[in-house]
Amino acid sequence: MKKQDIRSPTMGQSTKQLKNKPPLMRRPSLPILGLITAYALFIGLSWVIDFPPGREVTVNFATFTWSMLQILPFAFILIGLFEVWVKQETIVKHFGESSGLRGHLLAILLAGTTIGGIHIALPVSYSLFNKGAKLSVIFTYLGASAICRIPMTILEASFLGIKYTIIRYTVSLPLIVIASTLLGNYLTKKGFRLSQPGQKR
Repeated sequence: MKKQDIRSPTMGQSTKQLKNKPPLMRRPSLPILGLITAYALFIGLSWVIDFPPGREVTVNFATFTWSMLQILPFAFILIGLFEVWVKQETIVKHFGESSGLRGHLLAILLAGTTIGGIHIALPVSYSLFNKGAKLSVIFTYLGASAICRIPMTILEASFLGIKYTIIRYTVSLPLIVIASTLLGNYLTKKGFRLSQPGQKR
């Protein structure tokens, strides 16, 4: 009868190899834990002593959390599907180094269809960067996602008029493209790279 090997998976590995492995989850730092604890105490005491500003903060926080829970899970599913289904060659072709002005225009169109604001735009940008998108194009996407989303545009035009919306886009979008190009070129020359999860900076 053969004996089963019940050794730990880490046995046989050197101490140096174990130390070089990235942590599965980073522990929160003491300042962050302190802030969370202080916030929880403030909320609890506000309801105990009937402190109106604290109770209002609680309601606002709960409302914001619920609205995020309604958007983020589905958005992250779509981002995961984007990672799997969209080929890297497609991103490099339309948003890469040789995309030129067309890449910025496509980034603005993509930003217009983004829901959820910056909470969704940031992970989408990270995915685009990993697939070979140009840094300046990503900055254009981030900037445009903050000012020209379709639902926000419709609401703005309804209350302030289509003329105001056209003027705002005519002024702001070129400035976003120019600023993104300058910042992207500067960071590219400096050799900017995004760090991977678990990687030490």
